[in-house]
Amino acid sequence: MTTPLLDTKTLERVLDEFAEARNWRQFHSPKNLAMALTGEVGELVEIFQWRTEEESWRVAQDPATAEHVRHELADVALYLVRLASVLGVDLNAAIADKLVLNARKYPSSSTQE
Repeated sequence: MTTPLLDTKTLERVLDEFAEARNWRQFHSPKNLAMALTGEVGELVEIFQWRTEEESWRVAQDPATAEHVRHELADVALYLVRLASVLGVDLNAAIADKLVLNARKYPSSSTQE
């Protein structure tokens, strides 16, 4: 077996334990998690709103926004991993499969010749 592109097993366990300790599993339906994920993506997008293209390249280096960017990226990742876990989706396999599909759909110039 090849090395996983994204190994989420430990994080899935940590998130499940976190939810269990707070009695939050009851709220972690796929619908609720997808909605929460969307909200967090919106908060990430808000950081970039009204910035120029040039400014957007620097948000993670700018001390005024760097921590905010890191927190929102983490929130998006946490909800994505939790949603995949609750749905029983192997995120690593899904990503690997999607990369193959994307390579077929969007071949590089070297594979088109």
